[in-house]
Amino acid sequence: MAKKTILDVDVRGKRVLVRVDYNVPVEYVDGDPRITDDTRIRASLPTIQNLVKRGARVVLMSHLGRPKGNANPKLSLRPVADRLSYLMQKPVAFANDCIGPAAESAVMSLGDGEVLLLENLRFHPEEEKNDPSFSRQLARLGEVYVNDAFGTAHRAHASTEGVAHCIGERAIGFLMEKELHFLGEELDNPVRPFVVILGGAKVSDKIRVIDRLLSKADALLIGGAMAYTFYLAQNKPVGKSLVEPDRVELARDALQKAASRGIDLLLPVDSYIVQEIDFENRQTSPGRYTKPGEEIPEGWRGVDIGPATIASMRKKIAGARTIFWNGPMGVFEIRGCDKGTFAVAEMVAENRDAVSIVGGGDSVKALHRSGLADRITFISTGGGASLEFLEGTPLPGVSVIPDKSEKEESHKAASSSDGPTEALLPA
Repeated sequence: MAKKTILDVDVRGKRVLVRVDYNVPVEYVDGDPRITDDTRIRASLPTIQNLVKRGARVVLMSHLGRPKGNANPKLSLRPVADRLSYLMQKPVAFANDCIGPAAESAVMSLGDGEVLLLENLRFHPEEEKNDPSFSRQLARLGEVYVNDAFGTAHRAHASTEGVAHCIGERAIGFLMEKELHFLGEELDNPVRPFVVILGGAKVSDKIRVIDRLLSKADALLIGGAMAYTFYLAQNKPVGKSLVEPDRVELARDALQKAASRGIDLLLPVDSYIVQEIDFENRQTSPGRYTKPGEEIPEGWRGVDIGPATIASMRKKIAGARTIFWNGPMGVFEIRGCDKGTFAVAEMVAENRDAVSIVGGGDSVKALHRSGLADRITFISTGGGASLEFLEGTPLPGVSVIPDKSEKEESHKAASSSDGPTEALLPA
């Protein structure tokens, strides 16, 4: 059953408390804050603009970084308020706290169609503890609660779960709705062939996702350091590649399940290998590619997939009609170890006939670096939340939102003209 959205709630003249995800990278240059990637801010615009258009008094709340329950000026959301104001081309007020007199006074000063951003929720330790008293103080600021922060929906915090129990009207925003649609409906009933590409460092992070997707996918392409744990499961030497010896049995089970179900599970047939890697300075010792089928020699480690693997992946990805990609193919942050990840980004982007869905922080980061993000059907804003949702784990920030009623479902099409529209954003 679909969740109730902001289109199912009368918001005119009401204080609408919206949980957004503005955990964006901020750098300080000569003492001045600079947001280096505003993707998450832009992703929230359709929901905010719809609420503004319908006369709501919009109160936004978010966290930024890990202040550990203490006020930290370098983790203030004030620069985000300035950036949001620029993107919306209208003033966005800012409150110096997220609860108490300062926040309540700022909220009560709002007029219809105006927007306010509260200070960093995590300046208060009660936020991550889902403290009932803190939740009630947040609830004083709104008459309607909206969760549009999928990236934090897997956390039962005060702003994602606790506050919702204190406010009668609850709904999700357009971004959350898209996340649930693409990671839920599109992957539950994919147009075939359905190709899943998984990378990253650890099998343990993705084993439950692998297990669940093995019942749906036509092909599963494995890259990244996690591939070398699968090598161990096949008794192949891995040199000093990053592996999880305690997860070998899980990898072996996945291989057996794929074989029994007739699913193509493709592991790298060649790798780019080096002897030393310096993560701090982002450099490696001179490396080379192994030949297809060649074992990784002692003293060497795999840091990327090789050209033969890229070629075999290209055939599968080109023929897909649904693609899900999570995790890089190598240490893409270091030049020379990034060719496999960027090749996959290019392959996914080139298949314009497929529904392409990319999730996970590193694969999204790589996609943006490749300059191909605008050619992907949907890019998830959730990292851990995406994986837990794909595993089938209930997300607290989603579960607390009521389902649509049959009447609301029947009026969905009629209300589509009020739905999310592409914002006209400054460059």
